[in-house]
Amino acid sequence: MAGVRFADVQSRPTELLDFTSLTREEFQILIPPFEAAFQAHMAAWRLDGKPRTARQFAVYKNCPLPTPEDRLFFLLTYLKTYALQVVQGRLFGMGQSKANQWIHVLLPALLAALRTLGDAPARSLTALAQRLGVSEADAATVITPLAEEPAAVPASPLLPMTGRNGASSAPKTLLNRKKVIAGRRKTTPSKMSCS
Repeated sequence: MAGVRFADVQSRPTELLDFTSLTREEFQILIPPFEAAFQAHMAAWRLDGKPRTARQFAVYKNCPLPTPEDRLFFLLTYLKTYALQVVQGRLFGMGQSKANQWIHVLLPALLAALRTLGDAPARSLTALAQRLGVSEADAATVITPLAEEPAAVPASPLLPMTGRNGASSAPKTLLNRKKVIAGRRKTTPSKMSCS
């Protein structure tokens, strides 16, 4: 089951940008810290999430992501498109369960690489202010709290009709009432006979 490889798109800058949102130069800058974080993780853990006890990590002959570029390309494509894991696995020549394992191993490696480069997302107002080189008060003006965002005016007259309208007018069915339980017992066939 062959899939998409970095080698397939590296010579096509627009396609690489479409898949990953990175230019070739940005992609190449990210590879060394990403691979270092990946190798550090794999030195202690197996791909299935269990602690490594016996042999070291090695790329095997039929590995779906054999190179650091393929691993980074796989993860950035997943983060950009946010495809179902079954689709992501199929695109890169593996099943859904393997795609899930790779995603869970590669995400922390990417975050560690971004931290190494100083490009990880700021998780507090203080960190944002330090990154922007401004005071916390100035950084607070950049952030709009979700509760204070103005309500969007719908462009289509259909949108107001499809929004939430409060409590449902349908009566609630209590499935644990004695009558309902008895009714289910009566309608559930116990044994089917073949004629």
